Amino acid sequence: MAALTDMRRLRAAGQHWLPDTLFGRLALLLIVAVIVSHVLALTLMFELRPQRPDHPPGPPGPPPPAVSADGLRPPPPPGPGPRGERHGLLDAPPSLQLGLLLDISVRLAALVAVAWWAARWLSRPMNRLAAAAQELGRDIHRPPLPEDGTRECRDASRVFNQMQAHIRQQLAERDRFVAAVSHDLRTPLTRLRLRTESLGDAHAQQLFRRDIAEMDAMIASTLDYLRGVAGAEAWVLLDVQALADSMADDQLAVGHRVTVVGQAAPLRVQAVALRRCLDNLVGNAVRYGGSAEVTLRDAADALTIEVRDHGPGLPPEELERVMEPFYRVEASRNRQSGGAGLGLTIASDIVRRHGGQLVLRNAEGGGLVAAAVLPRTAA
Repeated sequence: MAALTDMRRLRAAGQHWLPDTLFGRLALLLIVAVIVSHVLALTLMFELRPQRPDHPPGPPGPPPPAVSADGLRPPPPPGPGPRGERHGLLDAPPSLQLGLLLDISVRLAALVAVAWWAARWLSRPMNRLAAAAQELGRDIHRPPLPEDGTRECRDASRVFNQMQAHIRQQLAERDRFVAAVSHDLRTPLTRLRLRTESLGDAHAQQLFRRDIAEMDAMIASTLDYLRGVAGAEAWVLLDVQALADSMADDQLAVGHRVTVVGQAAPLRVQAVALRRCLDNLVGNAVRYGGSAEVTLRDAADALTIEVRDHGPGLPPEELERVMEPFYRVEASRNRQSGGAGLGLTIASDIVRRHGGQLVLRNAEGGGLVAAAVLPRTAA
């Protein structure tokens, strides 16, 4: 077991220096192959070059005959040249050496440039597929990928387009189902409202109206969550500062204390979806804490919107679970406070659709802080 762990550790250490992208690994492989081939060629050239003789030339013998018996000139005998040595690469003139090194350098630079371009060209379809997959999470109705390139790229694009068409079909079927359920559920609620008006007891009418309103709100929240109405909304440049101020004014008009501090530059968002997100966060703060404090923290890369209440807060182990659909913490937030357990779920889904994250934490001195981080580069 220890040996297996060591092997895995060595393998991870060996892969640590490798590039993290397909383009980087292809470029590295081609460049290493080019450099190794040139090093081997130079090594072979130096190894096979003629060497100077180790012994001085012998006494001069009789000169070879100029013409052999058959009338042909015999080949020169093996041995040192006229000056007693053989000429190699190191014995070449400096201009020849410089020209050879320049030739090798130019060819090496040209091959490295070609390897770099080839790696980028080969990795381009994968980058396009990754960008399309990232965009698909924000817009399921984006145009399909062009099915071109190599056979592997065409197959991957075709499968991606089939997956997108299948998801769109499932979403269309879901919308039809939600519309049917919405109609079937609201019809009996309408009848209950009409029958409530005929009751003679005013107290009973009030109780019935409250229960029907709660049922209607629960159905509306559930259907909106299932429908995902914000998914196909257009992206616009929104004045988030004005949106937060208008929400605070609306809450003040009904007697709820909501304050806004901080500044925020316009942000490209889905306006209706973001307003629904902030409505849910502020509504939760007012419902469980009696008031809400909205703080805008703007930066070059992201806008953070914090909504704080002064309620009982949440246990640390429940901060993540409360954003699950229909999950409720009965110890601190129960059904008597209203709601269906979907407010934070819908808010988190909207923030995630904007490329951000909704984080909950307990505030110092009591209360809960919901921080929506919206990156400025998401859209």
